[in-house]
Amino acid sequence: MKRANVIVRGLVGAWLAGAGLTIPAHGELVLSDLVVELQPGKISRKDIELWNNSDERTYVEVAPAEIVYPGQAGETRVQELNPERLGLLVSPNRLILEPGQHKVIRIAAITQPTNNERIYRVTVKPVVGDISGDQSGLKVLVGYDVLTIVRPIIPVPVINASREGRNLLVRNDGNSSAELLNGKQCRLGGKDCVSLPGKRLYAGANWRVPLEGDGPIEYSVKIGDRVSTVRF
Repeated sequence: MKRANVIVRGLVGAWLAGAGLTIPAHGELVLSDLVVELQPGKISRKDIELWNNSDERTYVEVAPAEIVYPGQAGETRVQELNPERLGLLVSPNRLILEPGQHKVIRIAAITQPTNNERIYRVTVKPVVGDISGDQSGLKVLVGYDVLTIVRPIIPVPVINASREGRNLLVRNDGNSSAELLNGKQCRLGGKDCVSLPGKRLYAGANWRVPLEGDGPIEYSVKIGDRVSTVRF
């Protein structure tokens, strides 16, 4: 029995989660969700299913961390072993999945909702085991960051914007993150529209959007199940 000469671990899912997509891992570990929203006044827990889509046993580690100042220059990832201090309970933190087997990870907010949103990333990654055979081998392991949002008591995203030449400066002056979707800029009269990029904009964060013209701009603002429209 030989051990792997090289192990490559990668984390994906941050940009996928920002887009609200659910994407399986490369042929091995499959997750049912990449974004978890825990709402105030509702059951503040969510179960994520994991499947082992490979033909060998898979060992999985799960580790939560809080993201402080998300989307800002001072963004920091803070790990805390004590769930009460972290404000988030994730269980279990280790799993063994046989080929074709699936299990559940529970993510639960364990503090009372406040007026401020809290953002977490829950890393779910396979860990290397021994490689059987007469020759050393190479294993590539792909892990995922599950975006976890604990909404405030009354989520209020306040999206403001100003123009600086051919740039739109967007900022979230509210207390909750929001997804900016379906962006477009049209000429006067609503014709010849150009699509604009989307983004998850966290509370207190700002974003610069390059523009091609001077026409009016429209975005859909999504928070949870609610969608509204803003125009600049």
